[in-house]
Amino acid sequence: MPPTSVSRGRLIPAAILAILVYGMVAPMIGTLLPQLSTRFSLTPEQNGHIALAYAVGLIIASVSVGPLIDNKGKKTGLLMSLILIAAALFPMPGSTGYGMLLALNLLLGLGGGILVTAANALVSDVSEERRASTLNLLNLFFGLGGMLTPLIGANVLSGNTIALCYLVAGLTAVTLLLHAVTPMPPPSGERGFKLDEAPALLGRAPLYLLSLFMFLYVTCEVGVWNWLPRHLIAQGIPETRALNILSLGFALGLLLGRVAVSPILIKVRAATVTLAASVLMAVTTYGMLQSSDPTTAGVWVFLAGVAMAPVFPTTLAMVGDTFRRMTATAMGLVITCGWIGLAVSSRIIGAIAGDDPARLKTALLVLPIASVIMVVVNLALRPMLRKPAL
Repeated sequence: MPPTSVSRGRLIPAAILAILVYGMVAPMIGTLLPQLSTRFSLTPEQNGHIALAYAVGLIIASVSVGPLIDNKGKKTGLLMSLILIAAALFPMPGSTGYGMLLALNLLLGLGGGILVTAANALVSDVSEERRASTLNLLNLFFGLGGMLTPLIGANVLSGNTIALCYLVAGLTAVTLLLHAVTPMPPPSGERGFKLDEAPALLGRAPLYLLSLFMFLYVTCEVGVWNWLPRHLIAQGIPETRALNILSLGFALGLLLGRVAVSPILIKVRAATVTLAASVLMAVTTYGMLQSSDPTTAGVWVFLAGVAMAPVFPTTLAMVGDTFRRMTATAMGLVITCGWIGLAVSSRIIGAIAGDDPARLKTALLVLPIASVIMVVVNLALRPMLRKPAL
């Protein structure tokens, strides 16, 4: 529970804006790559390297920021993340080539990795009694952000990547100012990072299974963000339509799915919700790869978004419920494994597709396969979550 001197009413808008910014950042690669690929004659393999650079930034940030947040507070992490994101986005429209894109996406990943850990740790403190429900409800703004970026890029700005980057960078700067003046909970000695307690944290089997579960999930979600538009374009769907499918299909599915699941999580165990979601992910991600018709593909993509909606925030809620000490450190480790999933899957998908965008359909079978493995991991994890929290 936040200290009484900190207004929960002021924390919620700050958390919403932070999650909205990350939601708008998440689809940036997938939204910009079709135009950047044309501008710099990039191959699918080079697209994979750009996604990999972003993932490496996420990994470095997430694995290192947990102890910082636990000891210095969430505000420090949030301010640092927003500065890095703005520093990456403002110069991106003036990129001079492939090398500069790699460097800026690495920087963007660093900021994004810190932001997602700090923002979700902040949300986790807003309502500890209903952590899973609250995380899903506030993370619907991630879906909103993910919907807005490709929607605005395709329909309002007509593919103008310069304006899109400046728009998201401007929102990041506004969010930075709001966070700078918002009082936030100070670090708690009870939940802070303590080196002598690290072995107890690292010795818990649920940490590794939750990390593997997140690894597989992020493989699927970010695989859609980064690769779906290029796959749809390769199937003969126009670029604007492909971006709308990503926005009004996948991102809208994430948004509505989180609205729908939030009240369900008040009565249904988080492990049960994520098991059902994993089964539905396997079905819907396979289905979305089987159609070149825009309408049919859009329906499957929307259903995939609904299926994925509860997994990320609900998994973090399970981490918060299981690890009452060093909470941000545990969240950071689990999220880091998610970004490793992005890095590994991006390399695999890019390598399978090679120089032929038409082969993305085969490469993206990584997504339903990962979803099936999620089911197995969830079944192994369930009995461990009934044990007392650390």
